[in-house]
Amino acid sequence: MYSNVSRSYKAFNVFNILFLTLIGLMMFLPFLNVIAQSFSSSSAITEGKVSFWPVEFTLINYEYVFSDASIWRAFGVSVFVTVVGTMINLIATATLAYPVSRPEYVGRRVIVLMVLVTMIFSAPLIPNFLLIKNLHMMNTPWALIIPGAVSAFNFFVMHSFFKQLPPEIIDSARIDGCGELGIMIRMVTPLSKPVMASLGIFYAVSHWNSYMSALYYIDQPKWWPLQVKLKRMFETDDISIDPGASQFSDLAHTSPEGIKMATIVIATLPIIMIYPFLQRHFVKGLTLGAVKS
Repeated sequence: MYSNVSRSYKAFNVFNILFLTLIGLMMFLPFLNVIAQSFSSSSAITEGKVSFWPVEFTLINYEYVFSDASIWRAFGVSVFVTVVGTMINLIATATLAYPVSRPEYVGRRVIVLMVLVTMIFSAPLIPNFLLIKNLHMMNTPWALIIPGAVSAFNFFVMHSFFKQLPPEIIDSARIDGCGELGIMIRMVTPLSKPVMASLGIFYAVSHWNSYMSALYYIDQPKWWPLQVKLKRMFETDDISIDPGASQFSDLAHTSPEGIKMATIVIATLPIIMIYPFLQRHFVKGLTLGAVKS
């Protein structure tokens, strides 16, 4: 009996490894092809010679991207929206989740119910558009940040985490004369690094990859985030040439694909580089926040 169970367990593990390896390759190989094209010459890309390794290695695609002011401007908008938006997300979510996690707060059930309703039902596009317009946030980065300041799912994760904090810590801080804001800043926030890091990744990735809100609320190119700039490049081959950068003219007119691939790599790497720094908090934060009392 034990040997049968053991054999089945091993077979299940082998299946899991093969299945997850296949899924991983399906996600990684297309990105590897994008990287290979970004380092390949225009003729190699046009003739379809590039698979998973650069052909006729060149850095001219990246030289063009780094010399294009519109891409840097879009990159700056994306960085601003991601950094400032994530900070606002964490502050708004924490300041809403902490009070309703304490049993002494009157009306916490009503607040939780209101957040739950937004998780089940979302407002249609037209009312959202009119709200943003009436708040005079059209064609500003705030239209990409303020409407999603609190995610209902992330609120419940943080709410569950705060409920598990020992009440003795809160009570001892009150006895020492600490106010509610002081308790939040000096006691709760330092203990919440794992869940803050986990939800920070969720919010940051959401801001970095988001482009639908920018399509709805922003029609001035100077406020386009990088994802919208990429979308425009793919839809219209909108690759502008700086008159002073004549060395790129031939490449841009014959094969813009390499420039697009280089832009994709530059748009993807920053958010991937965040994970190693927050990975040690990631699993711990989600596990603690997922335990329900």
